[in-house]
Order: sequence, then C-alpha cells, then structure tokens
Amino acid sequence: MSGMRVAVTGSSGLIGTALVRALAADGHQVLRLVRRPPRAADEARWDPDGQWVDGTALAGCDAVVHLAGAGVADRRWSDAYKKRVRDSRVLGTAAIAEAVAGLHTPPRVLISASGTGFYGNPGSRPVDERDPEGDGFLARVCEEWEAAAEIAAEAGVRTVYARTGMVVAREGGAWARLFPLFRCGLGGRLGDGRQYWSFISLHDHIAALRHLIGTEELAGPVNLTAPHPATNREVVAAMSRVLHRPALLPVPAWALRLALGEVAGDVLGSQRVLPARLLESGFTFAHPTVEDAVRAAWTAAPR
Repeated sequence: MSGMRVAVTGSSGLIGTALVRALAADGHQVLRLVRRPPRAADEARWDPDGQWVDGTALAGCDAVVHLAGAGVADRRWSDAYKKRVRDSRVLGTAAIAEAVAGLHTPPRVLISASGTGFYGNPGSRPVDERDPEGDGFLARVCEEWEAAAEIAAEAGVRTVYARTGMVVAREGGAWARLFPLFRCGLGGRLGDGRQYWSFISLHDHIAALRHLIGTEELAGPVNLTAPHPATNREVVAAMSRVLHRPALLPVPAWALRLALGEVAGDVLGSQRVLPARLLESGFTFAHPTVEDAVRAAWTAAPR
C-alpha cells in the first residue's frame, strides 16, 4: 500500500486525526472532507445533513474512509439527540456512498464506520461477524448506518463496515473520561462489574483501518475490537495497576441511570465481541489485552 490518495471524513476526531497523521507519515496523499469552506489544498467540502459531497474532489482517490458521526455518549439521549446520532450517521453515509458510486472511476474501497452496538446486549455470549443484529436503539442505528453504504457495494466498490468497540485513548473518546477519574483515585466498577467491554487500542484501531484498506479479500462487516474482551471488573483492575491508584468506589447501577438516562443501558450492557475476520485475515494486535491497551494509552500521551 504505497503512494495512495485517501479521502477521510471525520478527520478532526480522535480516530480521524490519528489516521490522517499515520497515512501522511507514510507518504500517502490525504484529502480531508470538511463541512466548512475549505481552507487548505488538502480539504474539500461536504454537507452530510444536506447529503451533498464535492464529487470532483473524490476523483482519483484510491480509498475513502468515512468516520464522521455525532458522539454516542456525548450527552443524555433526548429524542432530539437520538435523532442527531441516527441522522449524522445514516444521511452522511448515504451521501458518501452515492458520491463514490457515481464516480466514473470509483475508489477501490470504501471503509465505512459502524459500531459494536450492532450486536445489542448479548451478555457474556461471544459474538462475531456471523451473528445477527441485536436489539435496542444502537443496534437499529448500526443496521441503518451500514445499509446506507450499500449503494457503493452495489456499484462494485469493495465496502467494509468497521464495527468499532471502545477505543482506549487519553486524547478523546469515551475512555478518555476514565483516566482523570482513576488518576484521582475515584475509579471503580460500574454496576456489578460483570459486563464485558469490547475495546481496542488507538494504535491497533489505526493499524486495523490501514489493514482494511490494503486487504482485498475483506468486505462487509469487520469487528475492530481486541481479541480478549474484558469484564468491567478486569478493566478497573487494569486501570488501577497501570495508574497505581486504588479503585475502591463502585458506581451503583441506579446512580448511572439517574445521571446518564437511557445511555446507561449501553454503559451497563455487556458485549463480548470477537474480531474473527481480522484475525482470519492475518492481522496482528499490538495490544491484545486491556492492560496492554491501557498501558499504551497512558504512556503515549504527555501527563
């Protein structure tokens, strides 16, 4: 995979920023799709709400990586915000997929973000890409999210749905909220602590996206999660060891529901998602366990 031109949406987010940096460092040309008027030669305009993309800018791209979408846990789930979460994914993906499908010479691959929320709340039962859609709001959103990209697949573009778990990083994302709590000695298990968290280190997530771009046999859903999902109790223990802080204050389920509302069901839910297709395709994880991922995140960023 050398000398490619790659278009990226969501390039200012946690994953997009890291991906753009990694691609540029290896000599690839990156085109960042932005919602505001372009201010640099490597930017092009798109409007996900209006379902418009500057298709001429995508001409000549070898790959498109679509990461944009409103943060799932950024605020309480009011009806209005749930609509924002859904529309930012479905409408934006439809716009990208239609633009890609309409090109005279389309890119070789479209990587479209999705989430492990697709599987609902399967408890302690392991699930992989062969398992069907689960129940709940996020499962429905993920199903529509992936369906919106199908026009690109129907046009003959290799299309991958990157079902991402919790990204372990200090720079952003849901996990970034945990580090300050544990550093102050305020970390603790959530609910009974037996629920599984499917995670992936930021380093492995970027490596996996690049693996998806370059691996021709991969299409359809691919789980971007580490091979050893951890229970919340195991997450708490790993955070405590790496940060050298006690974890003595459990957060009861009722308190989470009071503070977070409906989103607490996903925090307290359990997903034991396995990266079957990544492993089968030869991908190697640098951080396969939760302690590996936490340690990498803690040491990578300045304290």
